[in-house]
Amino acid sequence: MFLEFYGAAGQVTGSLHRLNVNHNDVLLECGLFQGHRVEAHHLNRAAPDWAIKAECVVLSHAHLDHSGNLPSLTRKGFKGNIYCTPATRDLCSVMLRDSAMIQQQDARYLQKKGDRGTPVEPLYDVEDAQQAVSQMVTVSPHRTLTIARGVDLTFHDAGHVLGSSLVQLDLMEQGKRFRLLFTGDLGRAALPLLKSPEIISDVDLLLMESTYGDRLHGDYNNIDEQLEAIVNKTIGRGGRVYIPTFALERAQEVLFVLERLHEEGRLPDVPIYIDSPLAIAITEIYKLHPESLAPTIRDRIVERNDPFSPPGLKYVSNVQHSIALQRSGEPCIVIAGSGMCEGGRIVHHLQGGLEDRRNSVVIVGFMAQHTLGRRLVERRDRVRVLGVERDVLAEVHVLNGLSAHADKDDLIDFTRATAKIGNVRRVALIHGEDDARDALAEALREIGVPRVLTPQKGDIEQL
Repeated sequence: MFLEFYGAAGQVTGSLHRLNVNHNDVLLECGLFQGHRVEAHHLNRAAPDWAIKAECVVLSHAHLDHSGNLPSLTRKGFKGNIYCTPATRDLCSVMLRDSAMIQQQDARYLQKKGDRGTPVEPLYDVEDAQQAVSQMVTVSPHRTLTIARGVDLTFHDAGHVLGSSLVQLDLMEQGKRFRLLFTGDLGRAALPLLKSPEIISDVDLLLMESTYGDRLHGDYNNIDEQLEAIVNKTIGRGGRVYIPTFALERAQEVLFVLERLHEEGRLPDVPIYIDSPLAIAITEIYKLHPESLAPTIRDRIVERNDPFSPPGLKYVSNVQHSIALQRSGEPCIVIAGSGMCEGGRIVHHLQGGLEDRRNSVVIVGFMAQHTLGRRLVERRDRVRVLGVERDVLAEVHVLNGLSAHADKDDLIDFTRATAKIGNVRRVALIHGEDDARDALAEALREIGVPRVLTPQKGDIEQL
């Protein structure tokens, strides 16, 4: 048995790992690499031969850096099952289709613009996305299913996004038993929308994300005050509040905070635009899966007391309406994708909005290296938006308290709790930049983890 680290080893996006048991390959995820357009274009097309020939794929959750390259895989001939939770499949059915449509729209824009140095061929189309979803087989949490010879799969709540799972894989080869636990993206304890991550016993190898392995999040309890101050100040000077969000989870969290602030009379009466058909669709999917939500949110949905509908909420469903919104100039709040500001409608809003001092940009999620979002987080004076250099005159605010990722203390506590109910013999840290992984690795050694790995792409660990 061995585990080969391939995608999201030494970086944050493009999750893909190879588990080999009894000479069969099981893929852990197949996500999009998100970063500089040319580099991303190359990496996302470079699926290894063993991935195409794999027995099956196990998917922890629906975020595109974990699921978004599955249509490329099926397009190249992968025929196996893709195992995920029911909520993850429902989310992928809209997210992968949306990803294909955005790629096609961006390709048309770049072709029209005539930027010959930038790749313009989409990775896949809507039919490829639909094919990937058709190969998904749902497995409810806590149900164990044999997915390959010597490989039993059980999903547990990860607390990251709707349907996200810890992936427990119980392996058997030549009489040897081995338990691998893959966190996918690990959530935080006691946040309002989702259940807290579960703790699993007797783990031989913990394959764990390390996105925030070198830092702590702000207190969630301060988010209301921070967002209230930003909105009131920006609207007071006649500006707009732009909130780039992942359509999955972050958009719903932001809506929930805005709804709560409105209930308490702490926000001005201005329009709140969701300029993301995907976020609109995903919010409805949340209401289809109350069993996956925290009890208080579940009860509100059952009672038809919508927790995601603040006063003034308006849905922007088509491109013409989005263009009209960009040009209108009215003070408002705009929530739009994508989260790293590399595609989708938020890019077009920032194209004009960054150079207006009245406006604010509120960053509420992780921004990978070499993305427009990261350059905004770094407070660059000038950034490149759709091929044109723009001055950043709008105020940029970073609110880490809304992060759905575990921070350094959360990751340490999760590892410690897992070890307490059964030894954790090895931890392999992935899905993190080198500084974050190295800091977390040192912290885990200090609490007594016998062996901590920080693998790079292509490294192989014998199990």
